[in-house]
Amino acid sequence: MGKEEHPNISVDCVIFGFDFEKLNVILIERKLIEPDTGKRLINDYTLPGAHIFKDEPLKKAAQRILYDLTGLHDIYLEQFYTVGDPARLKNPVDQFWLECIGKDPAEHVVSVCYFSLLNCNQVTIQHKERNPRWYPLKDLPVLAFDHAHILDKAMTALRRKLQYEPIGFEMLPDKFTLSQLQKLYEVVFDTTIDKRNFRKKIARLKYLVQLDEKQQGVSHKPARYYIFSNEEYKKTRNNILNFTI
Repeated sequence: MGKEEHPNISVDCVIFGFDFEKLNVILIERKLIEPDTGKRLINDYTLPGAHIFKDEPLKKAAQRILYDLTGLHDIYLEQFYTVGDPARLKNPVDQFWLECIGKDPAEHVVSVCYFSLLNCNQVTIQHKERNPRWYPLKDLPVLAFDHAHILDKAMTALRRKLQYEPIGFEMLPDKFTLSQLQKLYEVVFDTTIDKRNFRKKIARLKYLVQLDEKQQGVSHKPARYYIFSNEEYKKTRNNILNFTI
């Protein structure tokens, strides 16, 4: 017998991923087809989410969703928003969808929202139900429910956090180049950063450690690799630091 879901509390996850060129987010297809005619009655997308189980802490529910999609534990995860407008699921399309999947469309559902950070190139999306995949933030399909609003809030929270804590390294491999790090900041903040000024600021950050190792098999001049030292960061974390590059 399966665990009993709480009908009024859900968790939605905004899973950001960086692929060295653009910022992406995992979306799940919401599709409903008329059996007799094959006509698509609903065809849009949602953020990964689920109702919590009645004996399940909120964060555990978010971790369950992430694990089902990626097979990974210990992914960066932060609660950033709660949405509970009684009218949030009252769109006729959403009401129809809830009826079709056996949910009560009259229920008032509060959703607690988390964002997480991944390197797209090091993750294989393994949960194939409803066709989850990465979508560029600059080219999103139509989102169901109030998920466009949740995604906007997630971007605001990510930018705010990235200014004062080194969470961006969660979206990079263990070894990365300065160009890759600069590109990450550019796509998150939707701006262009002067390369010279960027590298001058980087040179002052003791927790960015230069390695005696360069890229291999590239068509351009190989760049040197760096790593983020959490140990060095902890030594200075009480200082007033601004991670806006």
